[in-house]
Amino acid sequence: MAIKPWRATCIQMSSTAASNATSRAEAWSIIDGNIDRAIVAIENACAGPNPPKMVVLPEFAFQGPPRATPASVWIEQACTTIPGQITDRFAILAKRLGIYIAGNHFEVDPRWPNRFFNACFLLDPKGEIILRYRRINTATWTSPHDILDDYREAYGEEGIFPVVDTELGQLAIMPCGEITVPELSRVFMLRGAEVIIHPSNEPISPRSEAAKICRAAENMVYVISTNVAGSIGFSANGEEMGGQSQIVDFTGNFLAFEKEPTESIEATAMIDIEALRAARRDKGMSNVLLRSRWQMYKSYFEAAEFYPANGLVDRPLETGAEVAPVLTEAMANLMVSGVVVPEEAEVGAEPQKIAG
Repeated sequence: MAIKPWRATCIQMSSTAASNATSRAEAWSIIDGNIDRAIVAIENACAGPNPPKMVVLPEFAFQGPPRATPASVWIEQACTTIPGQITDRFAILAKRLGIYIAGNHFEVDPRWPNRFFNACFLLDPKGEIILRYRRINTATWTSPHDILDDYREAYGEEGIFPVVDTELGQLAIMPCGEITVPELSRVFMLRGAEVIIHPSNEPISPRSEAAKICRAAENMVYVISTNVAGSIGFSANGEEMGGQSQIVDFTGNFLAFEKEPTESIEATAMIDIEALRAARRDKGMSNVLLRSRWQMYKSYFEAAEFYPANGLVDRPLETGAEVAPVLTEAMANLMVSGVVVPEEAEVGAEPQKIAG
């Protein structure tokens, strides 16, 4: 059955960080306040004559980032499961409004009680979690790649690179800076994704803005990217602004663009999945997927083992500084491969192996 065009809306909202809270009660007072604002914004977006079928919230919208908070404290004070204390409130809203709601929050998993994940979620109109993705490319928090063997055993490839088939098309989700990692979007596309949902919390930069257009065009997918309003979560003095929520079509053209960093629901557009599918079937020059020859590059990626898998399997991070030995090994591998040219004193450097 053909999929009718449907509307997506970016909920560009500000967020109060819970990282300065001194207790779980104080942190959750902040988190609940952020959720309250999100709910009002979603209700406003759905109140007009052309309501969206999907709304997308920013990264870190509810808890804010942990900043320098130790992992054990952050887990105790601000984290929850998916489904859980945050998504349950949006599940009620999704059912009431009959919409899909996408968002992001820091999640804990009973399998690894001393770790937390930067996780994205998608709720369907029944209020059910149909998509959960935990950030892979992260520098300071646990990635599935850091515990890869255990994680793959628990969740399989579908749990690492999830794509869900829905009445809106095939959907994937990933947060913030991962839009600049072309391999991730490529894998989602290869698994069938037609829409990449992108909750974000980042300053405006040429790299990230170009990446949104490139990921959409090179994979022939829609990108629905919602950034935080006001200052970003990691802005120490509050001067680095978010904004520029946007919807990009599968040719790399803007369908919607909110230029200002203020709270807004104006970045909204129609998503035409059947047009995308027709473009992917086309045998003309505009079909970039048809003429891509990925097997030519396979051996290079198979050899590119730089950042060590399972690097934190025996010792969860308490602070970001503890990832230093893993980064040292990754840098040494890059140097040995020739990708990174070492300083003269480092010529011949061998990878530093991490003690188990």
